[in-house]
Amino acid sequence: MMTKVKATVHGAVSLVNAIANQKGATLGIELKVEALVETSPGNGISIQSEAKSLSSRLINKTVEKIVAKKDLEKNKISIILSSEIPLGYGLKSSSAISSAVALACAKIFKPKLTDQQILLAGVDASIQSKVSLTGAYDDACSCYFGGFNVTDNKNKKRIHHEKIPANLIAVIFIPKNRVRGNVKNLKILQTVFENAWDLARKSKYWDAMIINGLATSTILNSDAKIIASLLEKGALGASVSGNGPSIAAITKIENEIDIKKVFSTLEGSIIVSRVNNKKAEVHEV
Repeated sequence: MMTKVKATVHGAVSLVNAIANQKGATLGIELKVEALVETSPGNGISIQSEAKSLSSRLINKTVEKIVAKKDLEKNKISIILSSEIPLGYGLKSSSAISSAVALACAKIFKPKLTDQQILLAGVDASIQSKVSLTGAYDDACSCYFGGFNVTDNKNKKRIHHEKIPANLIAVIFIPKNRVRGNVKNLKILQTVFENAWDLARKSKYWDAMIINGLATSTILNSDAKIIASLLEKGALGASVSGNGPSIAAITKIENEIDIKKVFSTLEGSIIVSRVNNKKAEVHEV
């Protein structure tokens, strides 16, 4: 039997990095990943993607988490991935990819799975394929559900969730130089990240993001002065996203040009994305 489904999952940016305490906060952006999954008689998994190296381990592992062994033995599963999210810059591309693949496979093979079960398949696959240290539960929540998400990654729990004001955009700088600092050193500032997370839990997202931005730039070889300049030009919050090296500034639409000017003195490119409150979607094609 042939079936074809398409799942759409969006990206996200960091408000509080989860490496230090396994507690994170993120917000959804509109950049998206689409997974087109088709089954036909046979066996094996075939993947078409621009990010072959990163994603094939992760995708295979995600499929195995959702699809039973007996189903894998009698179905050829073809996956075509397309992504608007630059890979490997801290914009949650791997969480979006694993969630999209898990959602599409669940639609075909296990339609009764809950959102949490689908989400955890991607999170566990991320840990097992060594794409993420923590499984990035915080990232996965904002990719899958949209909005603001504050999470306890260790216990895989969403502590707080709400919609983002729709008049906001993310202006994201993608540096030419991809060098980042040692992410394990983020643990030196455990207390700082704990305080930032506490603020996010109380819906003080921009204060949390600014503290996170200053702390992560200090450790991950970014320039903390950029964060200050972005705030001066109207950013509500600004931070290194994930483990970098991208830097995201959240602002009202009317400040876009001023924010871009701050980044224009640096070597790299700029992406502008609206924020996203929409949940992941899946449908038969």
